[in-house]
Amino acid sequence: MATSFQQRFFPDSGDCEWANWHWQLRNAIRTREQLERVTTLTPQEQRAFSMSKRPFPVSIPPYYMGLIDFDDPDDPLRKTVVPRDVEHVQGPGEFWDPLGEETHMPVPRIVHTYPSKVLFLVTDFCATYCRYCTRARVVGSGELKTLENEWSSGLDYISGDSRIRDVLLSGGDPLTLSDGRLDWILSRLKTIPHVEIVRLGTKLPAVLPQRITPELVSLFDRHSPIWLSVHFTHPREWTHPVHQACERLAQAGIPIVSQTVLLQGVNDRTETLQKLFEGLVRLRIRPYYLHQCDPIIGSAHFRTPVERGQDIMRNLHGRTTGFAIPMYMLDAPGGGGKVPIGPEFIEGRDGDKLLLRNYEGNLYRYHDAV
Repeated sequence: MATSFQQRFFPDSGDCEWANWHWQLRNAIRTREQLERVTTLTPQEQRAFSMSKRPFPVSIPPYYMGLIDFDDPDDPLRKTVVPRDVEHVQGPGEFWDPLGEETHMPVPRIVHTYPSKVLFLVTDFCATYCRYCTRARVVGSGELKTLENEWSSGLDYISGDSRIRDVLLSGGDPLTLSDGRLDWILSRLKTIPHVEIVRLGTKLPAVLPQRITPELVSLFDRHSPIWLSVHFTHPREWTHPVHQACERLAQAGIPIVSQTVLLQGVNDRTETLQKLFEGLVRLRIRPYYLHQCDPIIGSAHFRTPVERGQDIMRNLHGRTTGFAIPMYMLDAPGGGGKVPIGPEFIEGRDGDKLLLRNYEGNLYRYHDAV
């Protein structure tokens, strides 16, 4: 059934085309002119497009464009995909490679920060480019490249280090690759005896649910166990196509966890995140990480104080299901890895009593002899 956005801006597209992920990618909004067909750009957005160089390109599939309220310049989804001039401002502590990935790349496409797991960057391409992306320095060429030689060297590296038991396919977004290319990579990984876990990090279930086809689910099933780590940002992303896509994955027995970035002015309210996390649980997706926004250059306007995130996490405890509450994590700059950052419920000690502050703010004493 055609959406009102589809009827207004893509009147020549049929329902079959709209439901086709290849069509969605081909017709993604990438230019100022295309955006101005849909909305009046704010002064901040106009300046972003008029600057000589943007940090990385724009790409918004028509499906996801239809979720944005373009009558509202402060629409939370709009903020995450439409550039603003503040992207060009380097704030304190911001770097192009804040996590030190470049210093942990023994071969192209492999980031080896932890001894037993690696990040395998299988593509530079995304369906949409989040304006707070940690990897803005390397993604966003705007083209889907063929990288078989670099894939082979990455796979050889994984095969040659018996410590590696966990491989996370990321990029870019690995689900922008064709089924055939994914099958090739997953088949090679399956031949490596010490690789026990294969994960795919993707935002496509949220921004392009049409990609989750029966054929893709069957591919995952053939290479089981495959874990999906999905990126959801806001409860407005919950639509009927998203429900269908996630149900298809869950019914096939594919384990799914979610990761969300805490973003100022987008989702930094307890009520917003509670609604998001409870929606994930209803679809059998385990909220896994809530990330503090990484200090990539031009991201200061998205980043909340850590204390704000801790307050939100404290508020969630006792107000929703325990497994609907993710871990609040900060990636230590320079390659220090992920660090849990709270909240802290232990207030201190009173002799043999441990002082605990519960989610309501009440103080309790627990006998814990020193």
